[in-house]
Amino acid sequence: MYPIPGHTSYPSIHVPLRETRPHPRTHAPVPGPAVHPRTRPAPWLAGGAGGDAGLARAELRGRAPGKAGPGGGGAAVSAAAAAAAAPWRRRRRGPGGVGRGREPTPGQRSRRRRSGPGGGGGARYFDTKTTEPISFFLSGLEELLAWQPNSNDDFNISAVPLAKRQPPLHSRRPRTLVCHDMRGGYLEDRFIQGSATRNPYVFYHWRYIDIFVYFSHHTVTIPPVVWTNAAHRNGVPVLGTFITEWTDGEKMCEAFLAGGEEAFGAVAEQLARIAQHYRFDGWLVNIENTLSAAAVGNLPPFLRDLTARVHSAVPGGLVIWYDSVLQDGTLRWQNELNKDNRVFFDACDGLFTNYNWKEKQLEHTLRLAGPRHADVYVGVDVFARGDVIGGGFDTDKSLRLIRQHSLSAAIFAPGWVYEHLGEENFLQNEDRFWGLLAEYLPTHSICTLPLATSFSLGMGTSRFLDGKDEESGPWYDLSMQEIQPLYPEHQGRLSTSCCLQDAWCGGSSLRLQGTIPPGEERMAVRLFSLQMPAPPKLFLTLLYKLEGPQSDDFVVALEVTTWDSGTCLEGNPTSLPEPNGRYHPRFLPAPPPGLAKLLAACHRGSHGWTSRCYELELQDCSLRDLSVIVSRQQPSPQETSFTCLLGEVRVLDTASMAAAPPQVLSVTASQLWWQEGPEPEELSLSLTLRWSFPPGRARCFRVLSQGARCRRGQTAPQLLGLAQGCLFRAVGLPVPRPTPGQSCRLELLVEPVLRDELPVDPDRWGRLVLVYSSPGSGTSSDGH
Repeated sequence: MYPIPGHTSYPSIHVPLRETRPHPRTHAPVPGPAVHPRTRPAPWLAGGAGGDAGLARAELRGRAPGKAGPGGGGAAVSAAAAAAAAPWRRRRRGPGGVGRGREPTPGQRSRRRRSGPGGGGGARYFDTKTTEPISFFLSGLEELLAWQPNSNDDFNISAVPLAKRQPPLHSRRPRTLVCHDMRGGYLEDRFIQGSATRNPYVFYHWRYIDIFVYFSHHTVTIPPVVWTNAAHRNGVPVLGTFITEWTDGEKMCEAFLAGGEEAFGAVAEQLARIAQHYRFDGWLVNIENTLSAAAVGNLPPFLRDLTARVHSAVPGGLVIWYDSVLQDGTLRWQNELNKDNRVFFDACDGLFTNYNWKEKQLEHTLRLAGPRHADVYVGVDVFARGDVIGGGFDTDKSLRLIRQHSLSAAIFAPGWVYEHLGEENFLQNEDRFWGLLAEYLPTHSICTLPLATSFSLGMGTSRFLDGKDEESGPWYDLSMQEIQPLYPEHQGRLSTSCCLQDAWCGGSSLRLQGTIPPGEERMAVRLFSLQMPAPPKLFLTLLYKLEGPQSDDFVVALEVTTWDSGTCLEGNPTSLPEPNGRYHPRFLPAPPPGLAKLLAACHRGSHGWTSRCYELELQDCSLRDLSVIVSRQQPSPQETSFTCLLGEVRVLDTASMAAAPPQVLSVTASQLWWQEGPEPEELSLSLTLRWSFPPGRARCFRVLSQGARCRRGQTAPQLLGLAQGCLFRAVGLPVPRPTPGQSCRLELLVEPVLRDELPVDPDRWGRLVLVYSSPGSGTSSDGH
């Protein structure tokens, strides 16, 4: 058995098996109705107070290692954990649809294809085929007003707080908004714990953008939590979409806008509550239907009310209005800010204009916006539909004009790179697209420590751990995307890209390919812009791998630069200071004895990866940049090319590393679902695990199975998956079938991965032991 130091026994949690249903791969006959589990929801999805024979109704209590007695917490499994079925229906085209002279809107491409999630219908919170947790939307006013928080939707709550960065969103610098619209939305990204998707769409140029909008044609588009997690980790706020369209939209607007303050106040309150509950950052409001005089008269008060409620409920929250309806209720896109739509701009945080603008309209918009010029997001359709400037790989033409007029930009449907050019070369085309725009996209600086990243995109062809292929096969989970760098390029001398073939941790590493020209001895690659006071002592780590026949000819190191300051000094300097505040941290061949345990990562290099650790003492300094330096070993008059993979970079405040990591507590299980198979002597078990851990301390959690067994023996732990928050749904665990009178045990472990990536000792992990037996073994029906 995998040892957990210092612990020898755990409370026995007995769960008697009830009647089981066939596993999808066995099609074994079952008594009673012949209902295949792939065609019906799990018992606790379907609802009903009586539950189902396939559901073990028991309260399971676990405890963390080192705690005497039960861990406490956890509620009894409820057979009535019902969820309303989401009506994933196709939306019909209205009279103003594509091909009838209508100007583009933030989602018309979805109407030309299909709307609604890929993969058909299902229960709102869980996939009915597998019971995996999924993201969802709301259709219509009735669903919106009926929405209430539900324990089943905990998986949809973002576990990643919005990271701080500089300059903040409220600065007057022109901003960049990205509006994601792809095939109706809620595709593979709806699977909260990831999927085995090959060549998925990912976005990772977060340093260049200010706001991310998830768009679809459902009335209330709640951003899939995987997007919110990835964006927040990189400091980008996320907006959902509230949209009304066509004749149905007119009726809806009549119901809540023409209905007066009480009616539109109820809608505003629900939208603000939803953003607060799921921890995203606000709304894009898109009214794309004509309005009666009564409805349009209440539209500005509704926007003011919604904006005030969002600001109150969500720190830094935003409400942005899309250029559509005019103040007289007419539906007519203006492509600018003018007297006919300014009343809506004045009522909220910004305007997202339509795309068919010309330079004169930018000039008019700038004059009218005045000091709020950065709150106008000029629409840019990457698909270049209609009479637009640029689009595709010429999108920079639009950006250049927008920036010349000091306005913000709204880049709509950058998934063009993926949809139009294909999936196979997506990463190369994506880097090309954003590289062409980089000149017009001001970057952002990280302003808090720790900074730790393995550069993973949240997808891959394998899952790596400590430089080794831990699990082969495609995977996609944007929640596991790491902090992304600047992706710098110098024409002809340096290119930065993602490498899926080899990584230290996650699914990808960062590939640096460059050339050191004659007469120069090194190249600096700026990875991160920083803007924060430097702590007295920094600890830095670097994991890298040099590739190619000349790999022994180079040295790789880190460089930290500081902002110009007459008082900034390096403590304990090892060399004369360089101009421009450049500091080269001291290489530590071995960590100091007092930090040996915490800094064991200095010796982690393996499988061809090299690990380096550094320390740097600074006095009265502010950090500016973190760069990697690739230098020649020996001077050479020849041009020399190199390829270097970066597997991990960390910048840590040494003082914050002294405290012992917290412990995972109160591991409980609920929502158990037993099935037959996949083998005759096996059962399949799905269950939800919950635990407690201090907020903000963990980067993620690794959930492992010690294996189930009915006899004494040892098994190596196997990774079940990664969790962002303190809950995880294990799906389809194969476990042995107990014989009559026999008990079996399943051990589950929860390993916290801290934000600084330092390993946590196993005695601080969470652990749950589940003991189960067949009917007639004498165990009580409540599981105890």
